[in-house]
Amino acid sequence: MGATNIIDKAKSEGRSILTEVESKLILAEAGIPVAHAQLAATREEAVAAARQIGLPVVLKIVSPDISHKSDVGGVKLNLGSEEEVAAAFDEIVAAARRAQPEATVLGVSVQKMARPGVEVIMGMTTDPQFGPVLMFGLGGVFVEVLKDVAFRIVPLEPRDARQMIRDIRGFPVLEGFRGQEPADLAALEDMLMRLSAFVEQHPEIRELDLNPIFAYKDGALAVDARIVLS
Repeated sequence: MGATNIIDKAKSEGRSILTEVESKLILAEAGIPVAHAQLAATREEAVAAARQIGLPVVLKIVSPDISHKSDVGGVKLNLGSEEEVAAAFDEIVAAARRAQPEATVLGVSVQKMARPGVEVIMGMTTDPQFGPVLMFGLGGVFVEVLKDVAFRIVPLEPRDARQMIRDIRGFPVLEGFRGQEPADLAALEDMLMRLSAFVEQHPEIRELDLNPIFAYKDGALAVDARIVLS
């Protein structure tokens, strides 16, 4: 299903927030590297998806009403057996229903457990004056505690993407701080440019979060994604 179809379907259902599975399908179509997520409505489907994808896997709650999945106990990492996947499905759905009884639960997303890298975040918000604005920063605790992020107005030029990455105070972390492997800066720049083009093509998108993105020495991968429509 193409981006336009997914967006139209959400609008026809009166939804402004796309699920993780929908968000990733759209982003992958735009050439943005994302960890493929498969929707499983039952524990049997979750086990079958895990078998197909290959263990270990991650399970996350899929609900148009739950945007912060970790806060409701809706994420289980590094599941190494089919028994663990089945148990995790039941636990995630039960936890989500306890936390938000009125939420519509569609099931869980199943995705391959990604190898760890330097966590970065990319996002987009719509400024009332300037329109869409892209954001880049270090992910995880850095973005929440240090608010170490850089902004640029869409559309980006290649020099903007390059500068954004180098503007953050935490840039040395991406260069390979204290023996860590350096991040592939060209891959991150390319991702920002693709995100800029994607946002330009879809003015109906009000905000977007890719958090976290794992930056490797040989590429980058968004493991979670969220898109909000206007």
